[in-house]
Parts: sequence; structure tokens; C-alpha cells
Amino acid sequence: MIIYISLALATVIIACLMQKSPEVNIEKGIAMRLPLSREGITRRSLLNAIGMGIIFTMLFVVSALRINVGNDYAKYVEFMHLAWAKQVVPTEWGFNTLTCVIYDLFGYENFLMVFAIFAFATIFFFLLGIWQQSESFKWSFFMFMALGYYYQSISTVRYYLALGIALYSIKYVISRDWPRFVVCVLIGSLFHKSMLVILVLYVLAQLPWKKWMLGIAAAFCLSFVFLQEQYLKLAVILYPSYEDTEYITEGTSVTVLWSEVDSLKSFLSAAKAWTVGNINVFRCLAVLILSLYLYKKAVKDNRRNLFYFYCNLMALAIYVFCTFIPFVSRIGFYLTVTHILFVPTLINQIDDDKKRFYIKIAVIVACIGYFVMYMRGAGNDGVRILPYQTFLFHDMPPILSETGY
Repeated sequence: MIIYISLALATVIIACLMQKSPEVNIEKGIAMRLPLSREGITRRSLLNAIGMGIIFTMLFVVSALRINVGNDYAKYVEFMHLAWAKQVVPTEWGFNTLTCVIYDLFGYENFLMVFAIFAFATIFFFLLGIWQQSESFKWSFFMFMALGYYYQSISTVRYYLALGIALYSIKYVISRDWPRFVVCVLIGSLFHKSMLVILVLYVLAQLPWKKWMLGIAAAFCLSFVFLQEQYLKLAVILYPSYEDTEYITEGTSVTVLWSEVDSLKSFLSAAKAWTVGNINVFRCLAVLILSLYLYKKAVKDNRRNLFYFYCNLMALAIYVFCTFIPFVSRIGFYLTVTHILFVPTLINQIDDDKKRFYIKIAVIVACIGYFVMYMRGAGNDGVRILPYQTFLFHDMPPILSETGY
């Protein structure tokens, strides 16, 4: 754990020393580059480039040097082996093709290189997306690290590559550059097909919503309460691998957690588990309250912030009404990833210095609390980024194809 905590502290400190040039147009999402003055590269631009290079290198090295770290690491190694052997695997075409190309180039099953390429691309898209689109890189990067996006990319490599591309593609939604947006989505879906959902969600989020439209959306949300069986059947069609698994049969999290309450101790345990399980609901509610407080000033007439606002609102609806769908968190993350852009923007719009200070403290405390909670469970099934191991000192244990069980 000391590696992850040190990495977070070091990179956040470096991010705090960086400052974006005022020439960067966030609304149009102009790519990061070194602005030139008459004398050449500015000092600030050079420092930014150095800082970004150090941050990227630190994040990449920790991710690329790992072995058997992450919930799906061994499973991915197995899928790579089967894909190279021309066997049927549940992973997408892009993942399988990249694996075969790397394996063919090296002449052996070099899964370390595949993971390194995924790490490089994932970190690249996240950092570039944050730098281009955030009003405050240091705040957005702090939230990126504290809310576990980087660490979870170590565990769920395909999905977080798609999520990084989704974050990067938001600038094309804001500028309504639909051809480039669609290209980004199609590229990301080659590695995780769930990314196709933003073709609908992001388009909906940028619409000029009216009251009657919100009424229809509310009625649609209520349909999830009364038509759970039908929606589960649709979920199985979209994700056949979930059929006949515990994700489909176990019921909602509330039902499972509270059905076994029979004492004060079990009540407190269930309450804690429910709070942790619904942390995304509380997070969306907090962002909603802050955005409503600043709605007239920062959101109402700002197309970019309205997009973030409706992304958060849709995420809240999904987490409240669709908990019975097994992959609902993956859909929600495509929406809540906008928090790392939206919250810094809202903070910058608070005129009262005292209020802005207290809200900043609240955000810091909430993010650090989330980070602590995440790290406490970092060794559990579903995450398993602890203990950290590197191929410099550890070997990969045998995979299923080698052991037969």
C-alpha cells in the first residue's frame, strides 16, 4: 500500500505545481501543446510539460511493472493465451487482435507487453482528457487519483481504457463534433463494448432538456421498479455471460444486506455495507446539491456544465432505480467520470471566498475518505490490487490452461 499512497502524494504535489495557460480553450477542447512566445517556449509551458512527463512516467511505471496484480489479471492472461491459440474468448476484437499482434511480434506469450500497452493508452487518454477539458488540472487530477480511477485501471484494464477514451471524447460532444465522437466510441468499443452506451447517454446529456422531457424520463425510471424481470432479460441479451450467475439471481443489494439483520451488531454491519454499496448515490447527490446551489450562475446558460449536470442526474437515476442490473456500475461510471471535470468548474464559480474555502475542504475530506475506504478494500476480491507485485521480483503463477483446474 505504501507504493500507492506515495504515488498519489507525489503526483498530486507535482500536479499542484502545474498551471494551465489561459490560451487553452476548454470549450473547444484544444489539444495540449506548448504555447510559443516571441522568444520561444514559455517557462510555464516547459514546466507543465516536464510535470506532465513526470506524472505520466510515474503512473505508467507502477502499472506496467506489475504482475498478477488486479482482479482480472490472471483471467486476462488466460484469455490472451486462448486468443493466440485461436480459441473462442469473451473479450472484444481489439483486445484479441492486439494480443495476437504482440505475441506474434515477440514470438512468445508476452502478456507483460500487452498490459504495458493498455497502461500507456489508459493513462494517456485520462491525462490528456483532464488537461484539455478541466478548468483546474490540479483539482481534477487530485479527484482522479483519490476517487480510484487510476488504481481501478490496474484491476479492470479493458473497461478503464474505454472509460479513458470516453472522458477524452467529451470535448467532441461539447463542440458537437459528432463524427470524431463516434470514431472515439467505436475505437473504445473494440476493447470494451459497454462504451457503445455513451452513444445514447452522452447525446441525451447534451440535449436542451424541457420540463415535459424530464417528466417522461422520470416515468421511464419508475418503469425499472415495476418491470425488473423484463429489464433483466434484456440485460442478459446484451451481456450473455451474466446468464445463470449469482449477479442475476441474488436480488437487489438492499434485499440481501438487510434480510439477515437479527441483532444490533448485524444491523450496524448491514448499515455500513449499505453505505459503502451506495457510495455512488451519495456522491451524485452531493454533486447535485452543489450544482443546484450554483445553477443560475454556473450551469443554466453554460452548455458544457449543463452536459455535466445531466450526466450526474442520469447517473443518480441509474444508481437509484437500476441496482438490480448486474453491470449498472459500468454504465454509471461513464456518467460520473464527469465529476472530475464538473466539480472544479463549480468551485471556481463560487464568489464568496469563505464559502469556496469550506467547499474545497469538504471536497478534499470526501475524496480522501473515499481513497482511504478504497485502499482498505484494495486486497479484496473484485479489486485485488494489493499486495503489489512486480515481475522484477515475482513470477506469474500458472493459469487455468496450465493447471487444468
